[in-house]
Amino acid sequence: MTSKGQITIPRAVRRKLKLEKGTILEFDLGADYLKATKSGDRESMLGVIGIARDELRGKSMEELLEELRGPVEKPRSS
Repeated sequence: MTSKGQITIPRAVRRKLKLEKGTILEFDLGADYLKATKSGDRESMLGVIGIARDELRGKSMEELLEELRGPVEKPRSS
């Protein structure tokens, strides 16, 4: 971590998670470990969903992402 509080995400991790310049990450302050998730604009996301718009309307961003990516497992503490 830099003196400004910035962190570097290794290239291999960025590629695997498809993190690009400008990607917004949200950090979970309640987690016992560093947990960041991609953040998205709900209205923009709904705008590109197209035919599934009615089926997915009313779901939170977290619910939409979990539906697309599957549940996220927390690492076990040793």
